[in-house]
Amino acid sequence: MSQPKIGLALAGGGPLGAIYEVGALCALEEAIDGLDFTACDGYIGVSAGGFIAAGLANGMTPRQLCAAFIENTAEPPDRFDPADLLEPAWREFGQRLRQLPALLAHAAREVLFEGRSLLGAIERLGRVLPTGLLSSERFGEALTRVFAVPGRSNDFRKLRRPLVLVATDLDSGEAVPFGTPGWDHVPISSAVQASAALPGLFPPVEIDGHHFVDGALKKTLHASVLLDRGLDLLICLNPLVPYASDRHSPAREDRSRRARDLARKLGRPGGRWLRPGIPRLVDGGLPLVLSQTFRSLIHSRLALGLKGYELTHPQTDILLFEPDPHDAEFFMANTFSYSQRRHLAEHAYQATRQLLRERAVTLKPRLAAVGLVLREDLLSDLEARLLPVPGETGVDQALRTLRRSLTVLERRKRR
Repeated sequence: MSQPKIGLALAGGGPLGAIYEVGALCALEEAIDGLDFTACDGYIGVSAGGFIAAGLANGMTPRQLCAAFIENTAEPPDRFDPADLLEPAWREFGQRLRQLPALLAHAAREVLFEGRSLLGAIERLGRVLPTGLLSSERFGEALTRVFAVPGRSNDFRKLRRPLVLVATDLDSGEAVPFGTPGWDHVPISSAVQASAALPGLFPPVEIDGHHFVDGALKKTLHASVLLDRGLDLLICLNPLVPYASDRHSPAREDRSRRARDLARKLGRPGGRWLRPGIPRLVDGGLPLVLSQTFRSLIHSRLALGLKGYELTHPQTDILLFEPDPHDAEFFMANTFSYSQRRHLAEHAYQATRQLLRERAVTLKPRLAAVGLVLREDLLSDLEARLLPVPGETGVDQALRTLRRSLTVLERRKRR
């Protein structure tokens, strides 16, 4: 009997999306026996999900990605420096500014001698505006060093497992799957840059004479690239969901109870780490309105895509993991903030464990069909954490780990 084929699809969502995916992946791998995210039969990543997928395909475990991206405890070159994504795009600024004198002269000639409107002249000056505020060049260089470590590769063709990273060709609007024949010669680090080049934030990335931007512009997951390989199970992670206000919901008290339970597991009784629900998004002004709009568009495309995959690939079971739409913590988080990444990663870890507990009855048979086992005994351990408790000493950590181990052994003994 052949071994079941399992694939992994990771959507985008900026740095916040990557933080969520690291925490969720750690929770999933620890709670599901037989699941190894470094040994999937295929990976596809879009935008920030491409960064995580590239690491996993190169043999970096979710815990190693956590040490590199969340905790900053990994040794160089794996240690991630947030400053790599916060450098202004000086080269882009310089190239645009050099066009300004000629554009001003041309605009003045059109207005003064050709009778063109001032508005038209101003529109022409729009060419001097940069296509992105931040540069991803240092990030690409850092990835090149990470993938140069022995046992890893920056070459799609040398990976042990298939990896596809999707970007959008700016001039045609078509999705380009880096890592597939015809596009597998592109360095993985460059493909990650291209897939994550969110227009307006990062300039388009030029590869082989084409300019590429964020892969999420076309689709949210692009999972068909993996599904066509004949998978038995596809695990999907999507970090961005529209927020669902619960001010008119009869289940509001139940969700409040679950939030308090999650707060206790995060080490903050009373919910001091959890944001209260947001009754009316309009009161948050333009940022919240735009965030909700963007998330709604992304999520609606995802829902349509998943329904399509069920029809075109009925032989593949698809499991989607994403934040609870009532979780104000993720919705209110700054998508490009790193200052809270430890807390948000822990939140994603605990929320995913809670989701697994709630869906255990339906998940167990679906996982068993591909030889995986959901460990409810491990999920019932409410002291499990992704990261050490702030201020906790080494002795405290050892004692807590020992208590957890004894609890698990006792539960197994009773069974």
